[in-house]
Amino acid sequence: MRFSPGLWIARRFSFARKRFRVINIISAISLAGIILGVSTLLVVMSVLNGFQQMAWNLFVTVESPVQILPLEGGDMAVPDSLLLRLSRVEGVTSAEPFSEGEAILSGPAGPGELVMVKGITRSAHERLMRRTGRAEPYFDGESLSLGEMLAYRTRLSPGQRVRIFSPELIPLGLQALSSPYLLPALTFEVVPVASTFSFQRIFNDHYVLTSMEAARRILLQKENRYSGIDVRGGEDRSKHAELVRNVRSWLGANGLAETFTVRPLEEKYRDIFGVMEIEKWVSFSVLMLVILVAALSLTGSLTMTAIDKQQELFYLRCLGLEKPQFMMIFITEGAMIGLAGTLTGVLIAWLVCFVQGTWGLIELPSKSAFIIDAYPVSMQVSDFLIVSCVTVGVSVLVSLYPAFKAAGIAGSKALADKVN
Repeated sequence: MRFSPGLWIARRFSFARKRFRVINIISAISLAGIILGVSTLLVVMSVLNGFQQMAWNLFVTVESPVQILPLEGGDMAVPDSLLLRLSRVEGVTSAEPFSEGEAILSGPAGPGELVMVKGITRSAHERLMRRTGRAEPYFDGESLSLGEMLAYRTRLSPGQRVRIFSPELIPLGLQALSSPYLLPALTFEVVPVASTFSFQRIFNDHYVLTSMEAARRILLQKENRYSGIDVRGGEDRSKHAELVRNVRSWLGANGLAETFTVRPLEEKYRDIFGVMEIEKWVSFSVLMLVILVAALSLTGSLTMTAIDKQQELFYLRCLGLEKPQFMMIFITEGAMIGLAGTLTGVLIAWLVCFVQGTWGLIELPSKSAFIIDAYPVSMQVSDFLIVSCVTVGVSVLVSLYPAFKAAGIAGSKALADKVN
């Protein structure tokens, strides 16, 4: 079965004048529907990708894309040799230990708060300052930096001194009521507040940043023990999955998979990123209905084309074409219309996203409520490929019924008697 004659005949059937003008109208509606559906779907998915990228950028201001944590226990030893070997893994730009855990913050005026304390290294602190464009340090070795919302609730401001201690000291304090000899063990850190920060709502609401040494004292960690390792790669999120695979492979190759575990950023904040991913694919499912409706109208136009071209089909049968070749003609015609609509829709979506990403013409309804002025966009090749393949595939599927119909018409004995 030759494909070229089928392609040529399908092109002639698609663009030749029909005896019934309504067929051309229905075909144009099908093509326009596919173009509109594909372009709208890709633009919406790119905008949702843009919001995900924006959330990602806000999180990696403080967090790292990948963390290595102890498989058992709350802390781990991190020798310099381990950090050096880890920094040589492909895609890794830095590997730094951190201390993180819950603590109770108590100010002189406001109520006590359960907060999350994170101690970072000097190099991580300097990178945070560069990333946020801050000239002065957020904290020094003996002070804290609080999230703005946390500082507001606890009525704290820079310069004030606060008590901050691990919840593990509470049971010890209760025992001290009956055992006074335990009182010397109850040491509460009293440290000054150096600054406040505003990064992302989760951090602003209950995070406290400080030096590694101060965090270890607050969290009652022993010397040279840490909560984990922050592993960072490049700024390109598209390479994040590769970074996770490389780190996991390195752990397995070095016999460390039974000691440490890898936690990507999306896993730590799975509620936020999970909801955003669900929104994206729900939008995909809903907008695919537009493409499906347009493709179903393609079924009607192809069926009417088969009826309109029944004499031509009979002549082609006389020339030796068989049933599979008749089917291929109409399947090819449907695929051509679907491909033309898909490529046009992809081009329109790319132009719209390029213009929006470059100039930000479409602004957010309430700019004061967001940290950005216009809708963000992030085009992903995988989205364009998935939408294109699904659209062309649907166009081919809805062409099967007209293809069988055309093959039946071409082989009809009644049509042969009518033509003769």
